[in-house]
Amino acid sequence: MSECTHDCSSCGANCPSRTQSQQKVNEFAAPENALSKVKKVYGIVSGKGGVGKSLVTSSLAVNARRRGYETAILDADITGPSIPRAFGLTQQAEAMDENNIFPVVTKTGIKVMSINLLLEDVTSPVIWRGPVLAGTVKQFWSDVVWGEVDYMFVDMPPGTGDVPLTVFQSLPLDGIIIVTSPQELVGMIVEKAVKMANMMNIPIVGIVENMSYFVCDKCGEKHYPFGKSNLEEIAQKYGIKNIARLPINPDIASQADKGLIELNEVELLDALSDSL
Repeated sequence: MSECTHDCSSCGANCPSRTQSQQKVNEFAAPENALSKVKKVYGIVSGKGGVGKSLVTSSLAVNARRRGYETAILDADITGPSIPRAFGLTQQAEAMDENNIFPVVTKTGIKVMSINLLLEDVTSPVIWRGPVLAGTVKQFWSDVVWGEVDYMFVDMPPGTGDVPLTVFQSLPLDGIIIVTSPQELVGMIVEKAVKMANMMNIPIVGIVENMSYFVCDKCGEKHYPFGKSNLEEIAQKYGIKNIARLPINPDIASQADKGLIELNEVELLDALSDSL
C-alpha cells in the first residue's frame, strides 16, 4: 500500500479521508437538468476583460459544431453578456414549464443560454450582487433543457470572483481554456488564473493569446504591436501543452458585431479543438 499523499483527486483508495473529500466537493455541485445529458464541459476564462474570451468561446463552439458534435454555450458572464449578439440571436428563450426553460438555438444548431435571452431590453444593466449572479449561473445549468450535448462551452466573466468560483465548484468541468493578450502585465494575471485552476483541481487544456500580432497586407509579414510575450515560458512552467496565438483581424470582429460568427473560420484553434 502506497503512502497517503492527501491528494484525494488522484487516489483510488476508498478511505475515510477520500469519502469526506468527495462529500465536501459534492456539497457545491449543481444538479444537472433532468432532461439533459451533457458529456463534456469546458470553461473559457480570462484574468482581465477585453481580451476576446467570448470570441474564443464562440469560435470553439463553431468548430465543434462543424465537426458534427451537439454543441452548447452557457454564457456565465451575466453582467457583460455578448454571446447572443455574436450569433445574431434576438429572440427570447421560451419556458417549457415553471421549472424548465429551453435554450435558444443558432442557425447552425448551437444551443445558447444567456441573460440577454431573458431580458425584454438587452441594453438593461444587470445590477446584482455576487451571490445572485452565481445563483443565476447554477440555474442556467440546472433549469435549462439542454438535451443531448457533446460539448458545452462556458463563457465566464473575467477575474477570480464569485461567478468563476461558482462555475469551478458547481459545474462538472472537464477543463478550462485561458484567454489572454500579449501585454507583459497579463503574464501575471494569467498565472493567477492558472493557480486558481490548480487549487480547484481543474485541468488546464490550453492558453489562447488573442491580438498576438497582425499580418501586413502588403508584405505578408507578422508584426507584434505589443511585443512578443512569454507565453511559451508560462505554458512550460505549468505543463500546459496547447497554446494558440490569434492575430488582430478586423474581419472577425466585424462578423461578431453583425451576428455572423458562425461564418468565422479560426484554423489556428483547430489543434486546441483536437485536444478537447
